[in-house]
Amino acid sequence: MSKTQAAHEKDTKRLVREAYGQVAQGQGGGGCGCGCGAEAGPRDLARSLGYSEEELNVIPEEANLGLGCGNPTALATLHEGEVVLDLGSGAGFDCFLASDEVGPNGRVIGVDMTPEMVDKARVNAERNGIRNVEFRLGEIENLPVADNSVDVVISNCVINLSPDKRGTFREIYRVLKPGGRIAISDIALRRELPAAIRKSIEAYVGCVAGAVLIDDYQRVVEESGLQEVHLTVKGSSGCLDPRSNDPIAGSVAEDSGDGDALEGSAVSVYVEGRK
Repeated sequence: MSKTQAAHEKDTKRLVREAYGQVAQGQGGGGCGCGCGAEAGPRDLARSLGYSEEELNVIPEEANLGLGCGNPTALATLHEGEVVLDLGSGAGFDCFLASDEVGPNGRVIGVDMTPEMVDKARVNAERNGIRNVEFRLGEIENLPVADNSVDVVISNCVINLSPDKRGTFREIYRVLKPGGRIAISDIALRRELPAAIRKSIEAYVGCVAGAVLIDDYQRVVEESGLQEVHLTVKGSSGCLDPRSNDPIAGSVAEDSGDGDALEGSAVSVYVEGRK
């Protein structure tokens, strides 16, 4: 990697970390989760992504920050006693749902690079007496997790934020046990985005500018060594809908100069595979 590329990746991570640190502290800022518009609450967004009332009642309310683009825990079909790793675990939303499904004999590890998110998740776990979850500060391109130690890797609208997706999936392969599986919800592209959007920090933090084409996404996953890789398109991302009330969508449409032409370019996908 060149010094210029390394500096760009470092700067990108810093900007993302700062933005999500603000989200964790309730200070606004951007973030994934454009599906319902600005007037919808976090619980409404979660319902729109396929979370049931029963699932939402398991998760501490303060862990739901209105982020995400799918329900990876449902895709994973978790079992009692499994070890689950959540990449970009935020305030613990999917971790707490997974912890209920794997039970007291299972374990859930959440990794996030934003200190404010890790702190918030740990407080949420302590306040709610959730003992089979732990949260670690770290980057998904360099996971603080042992080799061959995880049954399932989940992630919800986070890998698009990584400037090194190949490195991320190499790490996923490393930490999975033989036969372990992935269940990932993310954003991918049907077509390339204009340069103005690719350079927009609002669009990057909003999980659009860092996304890659669907075919490229599948190729990156397969090159990591994972087998039985399937990408399933679930629907369009609200972050490129010019009619959305969401502030991120509005900013992206303004940057593009032609929001209508972008509609449908970004889609939510489910990514499955096995080591």
